[in-house]
Amino acid sequence: MDVSNLLASHAAKFQSVTVEKETPLDVDAGFLTVTDLNPIDEESYRSNLEEYLQSTARDGTQALIAALYALPTQLSPDGPLAQLPPPTTALPRAKPLPKPKAPTKWELFAAAKGIQKQHREKKIWDEEKQEWVNRWGRDGKNKEKEEQWINEVKANAAVDFDPVQATRNARKARVAKNERQKLQNIARSQAVREERSERKIEIERTLASTRTSTASMGRFDKKLEGDKKMRGVKRKFDPTEASAEQEKQASLALLSKLDGEAKRRSKDTGGDNVLNVRKAIRSVSRGKGGVALGRDAGRGGAKGKRGGKR
Repeated sequence: MDVSNLLASHAAKFQSVTVEKETPLDVDAGFLTVTDLNPIDEESYRSNLEEYLQSTARDGTQALIAALYALPTQLSPDGPLAQLPPPTTALPRAKPLPKPKAPTKWELFAAAKGIQKQHREKKIWDEEKQEWVNRWGRDGKNKEKEEQWINEVKANAAVDFDPVQATRNARKARVAKNERQKLQNIARSQAVREERSERKIEIERTLASTRTSTASMGRFDKKLEGDKKMRGVKRKFDPTEASAEQEKQASLALLSKLDGEAKRRSKDTGGDNVLNVRKAIRSVSRGKGGVALGRDAGRGGAKGKRGGKR
């Protein structure tokens, strides 16, 4: 039975794993990205957009998978894992690089003396116990003098001298000294940062005052590199032309404001009438117009009579 035609028809359904294009695809296995720099086939793009996009995505995915299978692998409980290479695509940073910290007092001394920093292991070999022990911490090597059963004491030592307690106090004093120096370094670096920020604020304040010293308020001054624009209060004006709906809303807002003011005044006078009755009576009684009413009428008439006699 000849099954070659059947196999050929079955293989024709699947595309080749090798992606061949005029411009090779740029594969960055470190970022798991593929960049296709080939121009878009306008005819295929316009005739069937969905099929064209699927074909382009399939080529990029196939190229990425082929690049991953070519990487060295290592065994793991979950199966072989590929070791991704470092990325080759340069991406911009979202934030600027952090500024270097101010060197500590010890770092300045080490740089002047040429002292190289050496990494000290946490474990150290103990010849007596014939095993690796902690250099510091619990059961550390630095506490062995505190735990030994015999200690050498000088001949002129005091009677109540305790060598174990003296060794423990010396160790605690060294720890306290290191902690104090650490806090001093932090305070020194903080002071340097505060001094820089204060100096920057002072320079900006001086620059702003020099700008406003000219008649043009610094408008025609030469701009410096990295100079910031002066901040000021900008007046905002409504547009001269507005829609009917906007004018309607503005009018309603004005009427609402006037109505609220009228109600507030009415509440202050203790009545529903907007008119300030007491103020009106005082104005009339002083001769500003109308006939005087109420308690002030007599007073106004008396004043008027005295004026007539004179």
